[in-house]
Amino acid sequence: MDKKAVVGIDVGGTTVKIAFIALSGEILKKWEITTNQKDNGAYIVEEIAASIIKERKELNEELLAAGVGAPGFIDVDNGFIYEAVNLGWKNYSLQNEMEALLGLPVIVDNDANLAAGGEKWKGAGENARNIIAVTLGTGVGGGIIAGGEIIHGESGMAGEIGHISSVKSGGARCNCGKSGCLETVSSATGIARLGLEAVQREKAGYLQKVFLKDGSVTAKDVLDGAKQGDVLAGKVLDESMEHLGFALANLSNSLNPEIIVIGGGVSKAGDFLLEKLSYFFKMYAIPKIAQETKINIATLGNDAGVIGAAWIAKELISQKGLDAGAR
Repeated sequence: MDKKAVVGIDVGGTTVKIAFIALSGEILKKWEITTNQKDNGAYIVEEIAASIIKERKELNEELLAAGVGAPGFIDVDNGFIYEAVNLGWKNYSLQNEMEALLGLPVIVDNDANLAAGGEKWKGAGENARNIIAVTLGTGVGGGIIAGGEIIHGESGMAGEIGHISSVKSGGARCNCGKSGCLETVSSATGIARLGLEAVQREKAGYLQKVFLKDGSVTAKDVLDGAKQGDVLAGKVLDESMEHLGFALANLSNSLNPEIIVIGGGVSKAGDFLLEKLSYFFKMYAIPKIAQETKINIATLGNDAGVIGAAWIAKELISQKGLDAGAR
């Protein structure tokens, strides 16, 4: 069998995304299964493996390795999950169990890191060697790639961009236990909170109409209002993007990335969001970095995780010498 492929697996709290991906990055087949959270996720890996074994019967390519992205705190060197709260996993040897079930080499990493890896390999990262990737969703996720490799840090915690202290004094309480994290002001949840507080304080304009109709304000409402020129919505978005621009500028002053990739639901605002963010980024970044750093909207959407997982699997087989063409 001349053709070779890897498996990309992206484990989420609701669904597990799985794909067979050629060494060139082409998705050969992708599908999803429901994440079975019974008994603290005891059946998740078994069901993933069973699904892969079933689907590989129709695959014309030889599978060489699997990459797995999972949320939580991970010992990447050993594929060991210290804790993944959303899945119920704690002190779990994910890599060992997956290898035993699949009969393939397996590598495990944090899902946010793999989204960054996916965008690097086949997305808005343009295969650059130095990238900061940020996901603006319910929270703020992040991944850092330097010299072509994911940065993990001493205990695997590198890339926790959402927990940069962005608000100097006070600030909203974050799920991590601190107050004033970037996540509290620049995530979809944070933007919605700022919008709600603003409309309750000023009771004006587009956001007031939304609030009176729906009894709440979402990040999309804030973005829609700002796009329409609503003054209050514009102030809220400016506040959020100033915090994000400040944080990314300081990271960039330290790391000097070629590209910053912005993904997640908030990124759907596209160029309008980038213009706001770029303005504040340039305000705080060293002038040369401000001039040379590209800020791109992520392009892979929900495929970023499985493509990133395939990327690290491809790198694994190169390291192991299983395929000379896995570059």
